[in-house]
Amino acid sequence: MADVPDNAPEHCPGTTSEKAGTSASCQGCPNQSLCASGATKTPDPAIAEIGEKLSSVKHKILVLSGKGGVGKSTFSAHLAHALASDSTKEVALLDIDICGPSLPRILGVEGEQVHQSGSGWSPVYVEDNLSVMSIGFLLSSPDDAVIWRGPKKNGMIKQFLRDVDWGELDYLIVDTPPGTSDEHLSIVQYLSSTHVDGAVIITTPQEVSLQDVRKEIGFCRMVKLPIIGVVENMSGFVCPKCKNTSEIFPPTTGGAEKMCQDFNLTLLGKVPLDPRIGQSCDEGKSFLSEVPDSPAADVYRTIVHSIQEYCSKRVTGDQDTC
Repeated sequence: MADVPDNAPEHCPGTTSEKAGTSASCQGCPNQSLCASGATKTPDPAIAEIGEKLSSVKHKILVLSGKGGVGKSTFSAHLAHALASDSTKEVALLDIDICGPSLPRILGVEGEQVHQSGSGWSPVYVEDNLSVMSIGFLLSSPDDAVIWRGPKKNGMIKQFLRDVDWGELDYLIVDTPPGTSDEHLSIVQYLSSTHVDGAVIITTPQEVSLQDVRKEIGFCRMVKLPIIGVVENMSGFVCPKCKNTSEIFPPTTGGAEKMCQDFNLTLLGKVPLDPRIGQSCDEGKSFLSEVPDSPAADVYRTIVHSIQEYCSKRVTGDQDTC
């Protein structure tokens, strides 16, 4: 059956079955909570509308991390900056971190407003070929707390995908919150009728981060979301003066490299700590433009090139899984 996950037990009723997550054979299955949530059952009519809306987007990339504070939004922003450095490419960022939107600040467009047009919401433009949409633009103050339950978050994500006038894009990068919960289920479900190239997973070297990232890998495999590769952030500190490298977060279990070997995944690169990355984000500037000759910028460019190569080899409608 096409709707039976690879890791499902014998006699699995299938993810779209009315008995999904509740039958006797579901007991002990790692997918039980996902199936029981209803996210895999009756399709939302909006899914087809979203598929049509995003049909003019060539490549869609999700940026995930099981752990908070590992630099996921920073990576999303700099991936977008790097892709948009080619003036022939149209790039957009979608921030679905509903409770902690940080992309407006990182991209230097905090305080901008979203405008309504006949074709939908217009995203905020950072550059002529780089736009972004975030709930941060809909708040009266950056300090306002978004205290929403799951259904309202899901509705906001649906509206971003269906009602924003994205236009023709070469890349749409989706920045997600930490974890494997409402927002992640929603984005995978709503994009199910359109081609998604895959996910880039962000981690740091220490085991406390890798433990959550393994859960994220499990999530991707449950929902059949391809994994482009893993990026290890904060991978040592390169002194800007003496050029020596120090391990600030020692990889006690082998870091992302060992994890990628265990899960047969691609390690896209290890980005060293550089205080100027955080400074650039606070100032709403691109680190790649501000400090182009730094070791971290070199690693970023290598990672982005690998992602571009991966996307160029993907064929629309490809059914490969992670």
